Amino acid sequence: MLQSGHLAPDFSLPDADMEDFSLAGERNRHHVVLYFYPRDNTPGCTLQAADFSDHEADFARHDCIVVGVSPDDCLTHAEFRDQHGLSIRLLSDTETEVCRLYHVWQQKEVDGVKKMGVARTTFIIDKQGVIRHVLRDVTPRGHAAAVFKLVKELESDNANGNRQEQRGYAQVHRP
Repeated sequence: MLQSGHLAPDFSLPDADMEDFSLAGERNRHHVVLYFYPRDNTPGCTLQAADFSDHEADFARHDCIVVGVSPDDCLTHAEFRDQHGLSIRLLSDTETEVCRLYHVWQQKEVDGVKKMGVARTTFIIDKQGVIRHVLRDVTPRGHAAAVFKLVKELESDNANGNRQEQRGYAQVHRP
């Protein structure tokens, strides 16, 4: 099970425009909010995607991008994006390989029937590719705001770490 402090597994998936997104390509460039959701066009998934899209500029100000992953295909993602005016990237994991890699493809019970599906989960990954936060069993309402707060803290943690490294360097290398 992936946890805070683990290196985020690299992957590459197509988005709604059938352009590949590579997590490794974001390393040293952006923090990444990687959220997994069950299906396009369901009430909770629509609310979550719209909320992240509405705050995309806020995330961008903190060098952070938001990407959503579900087993829906690229065409379904494009229709979902266009219908709801979404701006975040939606990635297609039709074979559930990345969902399995991140341990979010799980057995669920709905109305007494057990079946496999995506457990709504969000990973906050720093610029170095390290998972800093894992939020499981996510409730869509208010989730984007909670994630944004963690991203802001991530930026201040990095700034504090850099200042401490610089102070340590200055102390060790005084003339």
